[in-house]
Amino acid sequence: MGVTRNLLLRASRSQWLAAQLRHRAFFQRAVKRFLPGEDLEAALAAAADLAAAGIGTVLTELGEQTTTRAEADAVRHHYHGVLDQVSDRRLPAQISIKLTHLGLDLDSEACLANLRSLAAHATETENFVWIDMEESRYADRTLDIFRRLRAERANVGVCLQAYLHRTLADLDALLPLRPAIRLVKGAYNEPPNVAFERRVDVDAQYFTLAGKLLQQVPQGARPVFGTHDLGLIARIQAKAASLGVGPRAYEFHMLYGIRTPEQRGLADAGAAVNVLISYGRAWFAWYMRRLAERPANVWFVLRNLV
Repeated sequence: MGVTRNLLLRASRSQWLAAQLRHRAFFQRAVKRFLPGEDLEAALAAAADLAAAGIGTVLTELGEQTTTRAEADAVRHHYHGVLDQVSDRRLPAQISIKLTHLGLDLDSEACLANLRSLAAHATETENFVWIDMEESRYADRTLDIFRRLRAERANVGVCLQAYLHRTLADLDALLPLRPAIRLVKGAYNEPPNVAFERRVDVDAQYFTLAGKLLQQVPQGARPVFGTHDLGLIARIQAKAASLGVGPRAYEFHMLYGIRTPEQRGLADAGAAVNVLISYGRAWFAWYMRRLAERPANVWFVLRNLV
């Protein structure tokens, strides 16, 4: 792992740094490239703009590791409101949730109940719920909750991280469920016995996992590829074509504010593209992980600030 990436991931967990930097004007200016605003209304406005360009969205309120049941219940209530707003405005927008935001650290069964409530509401509003993956210590509980809810409903998907050594086995175990899987590279600070350190190894595993997912499309799998790596995207498209998988049978998910022209270019060329829009006040840790995904972004931010 590069020194810069390691420092950024460590910084993402610093409450002191978050308190020092979150209200600094220069830092807020840097974040606005990736965050349309802190409130839901700003996220919905951005989703409407993207919808006009033929691009769908995935909305997520930033936050994780709630410490009380009341906080977790408030998060559930907020996402019920998001589903209603999306339905009322007829937006092609889904939701994505971290389970620790719904109280996973407090009570796994209560967390499942919160998620079950949202999935039921999503069914009523013809929507979809994505489950984010967090640090590897949450992987088993996250996948257990996904399996249990997937046995009840089809409108739920889960994120897998390609940099974890375990992910190939996790995917093989999930495939019989005909799952919706959003595959990402991974952005947490994991030890080398848990995650690949070299980018070339992460990329190799990502492409292997992508191939497995594409092969399962005829059996009902829904592959979603969360990446901004244009070379990898081209390889995935070529692999899909070689397997006879049409361009609308899989999706690319990209972050708001990153490679925006390329997002529109992919959509214009017929690819299914959704943009992940994050919002909320708890953006510090999220933003530092975004920088860590590609440390060169640090210099991009500094140049723009200057």
